[in-house]
Amino acid sequence: MPTPTKTRSVSERLADTPTVREVVLSAAAAARGVTAHPGGGDISSHAMTHSWVLTGPPGSGRSIVAQCFAAALVCEMPGGEIGCGRCPSCLDAFGDSHTDVVHVIPTELSISKSVVDKLVDDAHRLPTVAQYRVIIVEDADRFTGEAADAFLKTVEEPPATTVILMCAPSIDPADFSQTLRSRCRHLYVPSPSTGEIVRILVEEEGATEEVARLAAVTSLHHVGRARRLVRSTEAQKRRALAIQLAELIYQGDQAFQAVGSLVKAVKKEAETSHTEEEEREREKLERALGMGGKGKGVARATRGAAGTLKDLEERQKKRRTRYQRDIYDLVLVDLTGVYRDALMVKTGAAVALTHPDFEGQAHEIAARTSVEGLVQCLDAISLCRARFGQNVQPQIALDGMVGAIRIALDAH
Repeated sequence: MPTPTKTRSVSERLADTPTVREVVLSAAAAARGVTAHPGGGDISSHAMTHSWVLTGPPGSGRSIVAQCFAAALVCEMPGGEIGCGRCPSCLDAFGDSHTDVVHVIPTELSISKSVVDKLVDDAHRLPTVAQYRVIIVEDADRFTGEAADAFLKTVEEPPATTVILMCAPSIDPADFSQTLRSRCRHLYVPSPSTGEIVRILVEEEGATEEVARLAAVTSLHHVGRARRLVRSTEAQKRRALAIQLAELIYQGDQAFQAVGSLVKAVKKEAETSHTEEEEREREKLERALGMGGKGKGVARATRGAAGTLKDLEERQKKRRTRYQRDIYDLVLVDLTGVYRDALMVKTGAAVALTHPDFEGQAHEIAARTSVEGLVQCLDAISLCRARFGQNVQPQIALDGMVGAIRIALDAH
């Protein structure tokens, strides 16, 4: 069982990234009218703006920084302390339950205009208990072109009491709308150190230091993945599956059979993991549409509800597809680590291994393969990840990857 989470201030939570901490606290202080920095010195009136884009490597903690920013803005502790981490507003902000903090976490392949329309409405509402209303949008790289255009006016001229925080991998045109980028202040969030992730997993997840350190390294300093590796047996099994797949590459058709089993397992997991939620959504919608009642009026309403139910089913299907892609991506990241480790061993690089508990496998693969072959393995995995983004069927994409790796390793 996880140990109780220690109450920590925004300053403490961002201690591992002092530059980010300084920007967030200075901006929140300026927004709240504080002119003197707690650490000494004046705070510029230009420290705060109302539209931000937070970027950084996958798992760097962009959403954590966004939550810290929100807590600093809604904190109700008097005396100039910002983001105390102890007051009800801070606790609610960190617990994702503050009435003035809207936190959007996309579950579908993209963020549609209909989602943005609701965001615009939320952004134009006055805060209820805090000084500001904070809109956090994770995975803002998923905005469709239409959705980004619909959000542009609000991002460009948000209400005086609204702050918009969008999280994306980078400000590259491939990752984030350039029209939105031109209206936002950019804050880069670097990956956390191994020590910081270990601290998070020990204090918040109840992990031992040994387990936490392995999760930190194996997840490539991805906070979310490290948490899942500690708390989820399914995540641990998927990591083991990826490492096993590398072993089966040399075993004839067994690698292809393993891919088939993986595809079936992922599809089943995506369906079963969302069954209860989807049933609740459907029941709620049916009640709202008056289905199940009696009378002529109810019958007419029911006939007109088919389109609404179909829209719900389509959204649920997209959510399952997104979930499956995320699982496949996690497996491929772990598989990448296997051949990356072998490449590091082969070249004698003095760097930490991604899978230190499978160092023997890295040495074995390195001994059997050339540097060029290992690079080809990594290219094959990268190509497979790209094909998922092009809607190639999982079985076809993964089979193609396995075939390419077998050729690169001369295992065919």
